[in-house]
Amino acid sequence: MSTTTSRALPAGLPAPGEESMTKPYWDGTRKNRLIVQRCRGCGHWQWGPEWICHRCHAFDLAWEEVAPRGRIYSWERPHHPVHPALQGHPPYVIVLVELPHADNIRVIGNLLGDPLQEVKIGTAVEAVFEPHDEADRPYTLVQWRIAV
Repeated sequence: MSTTTSRALPAGLPAPGEESMTKPYWDGTRKNRLIVQRCRGCGHWQWGPEWICHRCHAFDLAWEEVAPRGRIYSWERPHHPVHPALQGHPPYVIVLVELPHADNIRVIGNLLGDPLQEVKIGTAVEAVFEPHDEADRPYTLVQWRIAV
């Protein structure tokens, strides 16, 4: 796990909402921590954030830190910008990362490195925290790189 010194994504992307259900996640990324929801009742890990446990339907969810390492479960290489700030930026690689330290829940992010690199399902990756301090509301993205 590390913080990037060069940016994978350009400035101008929308910042996460201040009152969003995901605020604890974004607060964690600002501290270079990967945190996700876990049910206090049954222990089930889950992503995306919800008010209710996906397994036992309890309303007793907490946010817990997980190891910022996983494996590529799936991937895609978009060749079109999905936001005006990404104009001229594609292609890039988006990965769905399975987190073995959290019952294999899956989170999404960009894979750093050559946008035309070969990507293999099952490859070990580690989180890289990319700060966007210039934004009106500073935030940090979780990106992924091949683990060494």
